[in-house]
Formats: sequence, C-alpha cells, structure tokens
Amino acid sequence: MQVKLLSGALGAEIRGVSLKDTSEKNFGVINNLLLEHKVIFFRNQNISPEEQLALAAHFGPIERHAYVKGLDQYPEIVRIIKKPNEKNQWGENWHSDVSYNLKPTKAVILKSIKIPPVGGDTMFANMELAWETIDEKIKDKIKDKKALHSSLGAEFFVDNYEGMEGNGNHEEYSNEHPIVRTHPDTGKKILFVNWTYTKNIVGMDKKESDEILNKIFKHQARLDLTCRFQWTENAVAIWDNRSVQHYAIADFFPGRGLGYERIMDRIAIQGDSPH
Repeated sequence: MQVKLLSGALGAEIRGVSLKDTSEKNFGVINNLLLEHKVIFFRNQNISPEEQLALAAHFGPIERHAYVKGLDQYPEIVRIIKKPNEKNQWGENWHSDVSYNLKPTKAVILKSIKIPPVGGDTMFANMELAWETIDEKIKDKIKDKKALHSSLGAEFFVDNYEGMEGNGNHEEYSNEHPIVRTHPDTGKKILFVNWTYTKNIVGMDKKESDEILNKIFKHQARLDLTCRFQWTENAVAIWDNRSVQHYAIADFFPGRGLGYERIMDRIAIQGDSPH
C-alpha cells in the first residue's frame, strides 16, 4: 500500500487497496486511513453500485437525501449530473453535507462515472485545523454556543440542475448544533458551521452573529487548510463529513470544461447528533 499526501492539511491518495474487497480487515484499513487523513482518494476503482453500497454499509446506516431522488434500482445512490452546457454544478460552495439534519452525515463515498477533460475538481478543508488556528477572541465567543442550520428547501438542490430530480419533498427545515463539536472517534474539536447552511448563532443579535460567522467562513476557506483533488474516471473519494467541508469547483467555461457532462454517484452514511 502506498499513501501519497495531497497537502499538509489533509487528504491522501491511496494505492494498492481494492474497494471491491469489503472484508472487515480491508474496511479496518480504510477506516483508519480515513480517520488519519480525513479524506482519502482511490483511482481506477471499477466498482459496481452493489460494491459501493457494501462498502458504505460498513460505516453505518445509509442515508436517504431529503430532497433528491435516488437511482431507480439503487435508491440510496444519488447520481449527481452536470449536463454538458450547464455552468453550475451541485455543491459549488463550501459546505458540510446535510449539516441541517438532526444527525448530519458521517461520511460520503463519491465515485466518478464521467469526467470532463478539464474542470470540476473538488476542494476539501480541515475543520479540526480551522478550530485550532482561529483567533482566540472568536473561540471565546463561540465555544459554548449553538448555530442554526437550514435545509434551504428542495429548490436549492433541484431547480438549477437539469439532470437532478426531486423526490417530492419540498419542506424546508432547520436544526441547531454546537458550533464546536467533538469527533466521536478521535475526541478532536471541530469547527462545525458552514457558509451554505449555517444561518445564525443562537441567542446572539443578528449583527454580531453575521459579523462572527463571516469571519469564521473566511477563516475556514484559508488555502492552507485545504487540499484539491483532480478527478479521473472510476476514482473514489471517501471523506469524514464531521471533520471536513468541501467545495465542488464549477470552472466550466467555453473552450474548457463547458460542453462536457460530469456524472458522480454519491452514497452518504448517517451520523450521530453533534455534541
């Protein structure tokens, strides 16, 4: 097995591990790598939907998306499609997946099916490092506070994407979570707010809440907290959604990535209630 670090902050590309092997032993290796590097990447993994689901099941109960319809044969798999002439794509701002759920996603397994010749990389950011490196004055203001996370409703996930189909649910909902959560496996502190879904700090007036959140969001996006992955077909990314945020870059411009389809298969594993 070879482990190639993608940056000093997080991320590693793993060679010599087959994701077709869903034995307890192989899963133990994968899970340990995930806890160490927070996001791990595997190329040339021609796994079937059944094999992707079998791997996901080792992590815990598989989650159904609140608004998006899964594949007909595999409803737990959400197929993320950017049509050839669309300039935007799913997930093109910093976020932690479904942080608005009572039990936000634990981990995500994302497999590339079809990739444009250029464009469509994904960025990841380490929220444990974000907490460690944020200004102490901000730490003091937020360490015992909660924030409100909104699901934004079905339109956010479906309306602007030609290839995405809703499941019939439209209701927007919200949940409150600690701004600083503790990783259940490692005990590490995590800065658990994000630009996309976090709307305000509970019990704080709007002006101060907005000012603090904007400072946090700017800090979270620091390039020294990130890594970037360039996709190839049949690549798989697995990330610890508790510890990282991600950003799907929509750099599809005429003459470059525009005019090409991008297709990804996503499986999410249900997490626990942040504390």
